[in-house]
Parts: sequence; structure tokens; C-alpha cells
Amino acid sequence: MTPARRSLLKLLAAAPVAPVAAQIAAAAPAAAAPPAPSAGPTVPGIVKPLPPELFTVRGTNAEANFAALRDTGRHTPVERFFVRNHTATPVLDKSSWSLTVWGSGLRGGPARFTYDQLRRLPSVTRDVAIECAGNGRSYYTSQQGDAATGTAWTLGAIGVARWRGVRLSDVLRHAGIGAHAVDVMPSGLDADYVTEGVNLGRVRRPLPVAKALDDVILAYEMNGEPLPYDHGYPVRVVVPSWVGIASIKWVGDIEVSAEPLSSPWNTDFYRLFGPSYPPGGSAPLTRQTIKSGFELAPDTVLAAGRTHRLTGRAWSAHAPVRHVEFSTDGGIRWQRAQLRDTPLRNNWVRWSAPWRPHTTGRTHLLARATDMAGNTQPERSVPNTQGYLFDAMIRVPVTVN
Repeated sequence: MTPARRSLLKLLAAAPVAPVAAQIAAAAPAAAAPPAPSAGPTVPGIVKPLPPELFTVRGTNAEANFAALRDTGRHTPVERFFVRNHTATPVLDKSSWSLTVWGSGLRGGPARFTYDQLRRLPSVTRDVAIECAGNGRSYYTSQQGDAATGTAWTLGAIGVARWRGVRLSDVLRHAGIGAHAVDVMPSGLDADYVTEGVNLGRVRRPLPVAKALDDVILAYEMNGEPLPYDHGYPVRVVVPSWVGIASIKWVGDIEVSAEPLSSPWNTDFYRLFGPSYPPGGSAPLTRQTIKSGFELAPDTVLAAGRTHRLTGRAWSAHAPVRHVEFSTDGGIRWQRAQLRDTPLRNNWVRWSAPWRPHTTGRTHLLARATDMAGNTQPERSVPNTQGYLFDAMIRVPVTVN
């Protein structure tokens, strides 16, 4: 965070704010705090337990075991939802929390919303997948031999939850957004992110006004309960179909600007760099991509002559999934899998297929999804140096005995 931005936020803290309370009735529905973490394995910086059969700890992050989702429904249980942290989870108090909306894109001065005022606004509930832009990054190296920096996610940096909150558009209109506004930038309340000795400030990333006024929400519930600490309590941003970095956790202020905004999270990171891209990199990432995967651990041993029920999930940020195909011989022959859910936008579908292997030995299982916009997973993803947006079919090695 620049000294100028720090000074501005200090001034905002002391400045009078727009009378939001006069626009929103004083009474608000009661809301509990997140449940206290239960006993179980934890790591520094993450509040909830991380049992090794459900998570792989990767630095400040915890990747969900994708195979362990087999016994879950369409919504990812909170206790199994992946954690993506830049620093450590802050344990905040809703009674002292507030959201400040400020900037040159407002018609007047800054506006401040308390937690109770926010909850008093009309609420919406949406089923939305949140997926890290680097989900599947490790496959660039393991399958394609391409180097990529960053957290070596396999396929578990995604989860689908039922989010309840208020439309960001409602909050911006209460705050007095002007027709001249161009960008909206939420900032988190987690600690400043320091990398290679450089302090980049709190995590923040701009959204164009058109997206901010479309389908973005400020969520305070996850799967019918208050947001857990690790997932943004008391309030987080949820940006459907976009890369996970856009869904800022622990949001504390939102800048509304009459000029384009930037941060390291859309200039240095979350862009595509490499030989296949312009010298300055691609435009900042917005929409995620298409993926599918087996709910099966690599190197599983299966018995020959028996029917096995293969299961998995498929999703696309571009459109609902149309169909899923699978191969049990390394991609030579393909069959259609059965979809177990109605395909929906911003969501995944569970699928299944029977397989009765007769030949023993080692083989690779593959799945590929096609969405209703015509996107199909390729055999190979176009590499980029930071390993974002892996979309190729994933080869799962198994042995038949």
C-alpha cells in the first residue's frame, strides 16, 4: 500500500460519512458469529482444522482433497472448502466492523455501513463456485513439462457454496455512485502482503463498474451459516465466474473511481505472461475456464472383472456444462458419462459412469467437459509463466489387478 493510500484511509477514518443509517432502518436481523473451531489439526494462519485426509497444506493455503468430495453434495461443506490466504486469517468482530465506500466516482463524500445496516438491505442467495486462478497449476509441469511459478495446486482449489448477502449494486447506489464511475476496488482487512521484501499492501483488485453492478454480492453467510473466519467473516465479496482473487475476503473498504484503477493483483499477478502472449502480458484475468476431474486418488488400484462406479465433477465459467466424456484407455476411446445434476451457470455438475475393466496393468483415466457455449477441454493448455487457467484434460493413473 502506498503512503498516499495509507494517508487517505486515515483521513477517511476521521472524516464524516454519508448518513447511510438514515437510508436504512435501524433495526436489523440478529446474526451470530462463526462457530468456534472444533478440535483437530490446524496450521498457523488458518483457523479451522485441516485433517490430512481432507486437505493438503500449501504454505499459507489449504487445498481440498478432490477425491474426498465424492461423498459430498453439490455444495462443498465449509469444513472441506479450500483456503486461499495471502497472509493469515484475521479474526474480526462484526460489532466493530464497518465498510467504507469512497472515491472520486461517488456523487458525494464517503459512506460507511455497519454490519447491521448491511444486513438490513434486501438479501439475495446465490450458488456460486469460487476457484483460484491457479487451480490445476501443477499439471503444467507434471503433464506438459512446462515450468510455472506459484502454489502447486492440483484440482482442489475450488468449492461451491450457497452465499447469502446483499447486491454490491445496492450498496453502491446507497453510497451515491455516479454515472461517471469507471472502476470499483474492494480491499481486504487481512495483513499487508510482503513478497521478496516488498510490501504490496492489503489484497485489493479492481472491478469494472459494469461487473460490479451486475451480479457481484457482498456475502455474510455461507451454506446457511455466518461466514467462517477463513472464508471472509464478517463480509466478503463474491464475484461469479471470475477468478477467485476478485472475491476479496474480509472486505473493509471499496474505492469507487472516476478513473481506471490498478493494483499488483491485476498488473504483476493474475495476467498471462510467456512466449504465447504479448511482451507486456495479457489483459488482467477475469473469467475462469473449463475443467473436469475424477473423484479418485492417483495411483488407485482397482480389481479386474468387477464393475466400478467412477465419479467426478465438471464446471465451466463460460456456460453450464453440456456433457462429460470419459476414457479408460488413455484417450483412445471415449464414452458419455451420466450427469447427476441439472447444469447451472456458475456451478459444477457431478457425473458418474460404470467401468468393468478386464485387462490388467496400468492405464490412465481421462475426463473432458463441454459447455453450452461450445468450449471443450483441450489435450494441452497454453503455458504461461505463473500457471494460471489450466484447462486441459487431466490424466489420472490407475492400476488394474
